[in-house]
Amino acid sequence: MKRTAVLCLLLVLVGIALPGYPVYFKEQFYRLYHIHYIQYPDDTIENIYWLEQARNADFCNPLYAMAKIPDEKHWERYRYLFNMHIELKLIEQHLYLGAKFDKQVAYFFNAPWKRQNLKSLETAETAYRAALAYWTTAREWATKANTLRWTLLSDVQYWVDEAYRIQTGELDYDRIIGRQLERLAQVRAAFEAMDENSY
Repeated sequence: MKRTAVLCLLLVLVGIALPGYPVYFKEQFYRLYHIHYIQYPDDTIENIYWLEQARNADFCNPLYAMAKIPDEKHWERYRYLFNMHIELKLIEQHLYLGAKFDKQVAYFFNAPWKRQNLKSLETAETAYRAALAYWTTAREWATKANTLRWTLLSDVQYWVDEAYRIQTGELDYDRIIGRQLERLAQVRAAFEAMDENSY
């Protein structure tokens, strides 16, 4: 009898949902962003969602930051770098999403699916243009971070390197996305030129 009561109690307790872990801060949302080995559009859209949430959230206490923060100058640079990094990751995810729908070449044997390919190119162009919208903000954050260049944050050195590459022009998404959009326009023109005799 006691065993049955204990078993029933355990079954009831297993069925009760545990409270979720609350997510409030940028760092917490950023940790929800992840890369899959094979990234489907749904995975990319999920990452964009988490990064957008991180972009709009507040920073956590400096004690829980992703780098060691000894003083206010380090905290200021950390915030600039973190915001810049989120913008760059949003650009990257939009480029991944666009690449999933982008037809690199308009092959003649794709003529029967011309309408679907043009729609796919339209989706890719939308993703590329959305990525371009984040670039201005990323450059602004990088410029602010570089004003505190001698404030070292060794825990997030990769972010510091990104800011340096933006400052020197080595990383220029304006140019990269511009080339993608030019190529996409050429592919679109090739698809639009196709007719029933193309196949």
